[in-house]
Amino acid sequence: MNEAMTIGEVARRSGVRTSALRYYEDQGLIHSERTDSGHRRYPRAVIRRVAFIVFAQRIGLSLEEVRAELARLPKNHVPERSDWAKLSGKWTSRIRERIAELQRLEAGLTECIGCGCLSLDRCQFANPGDRASRRGPGPRFWIA
Repeated sequence: MNEAMTIGEVARRSGVRTSALRYYEDQGLIHSERTDSGHRRYPRAVIRRVAFIVFAQRIGLSLEEVRAELARLPKNHVPERSDWAKLSGKWTSRIRERIAELQRLEAGLTECIGCGCLSLDRCQFANPGDRASRRGPGPRFWIA
């Protein structure tokens, strides 16, 4: 069985669009070899890297952070479960922060949007006297 995969095969296996795979490659997150005709061929292990990238982005890592994390992987072998565990182990606090943020958003749905006034600058319940404006621009009730 041929170990090299086309970009279409990687896309089907990973659930990531070919345009995203090309972008990840342009960003140095994944690598391919080129055939004589210029077509990309990826090693099967790229599927693990793509899954890692997708997961890392979903928990809030930027591509720069993903790049730094991937750079910590060993170059001499295909990453194994223990390699991934070392990288992802420190993400627990980040995931908990995201959960807390989502819980604040959920609680705020009924308070702010539920009343229907949509005027936080004048809302006497959530923002009396427009106190939030003194804390700066943007959604100050949601920014921790």
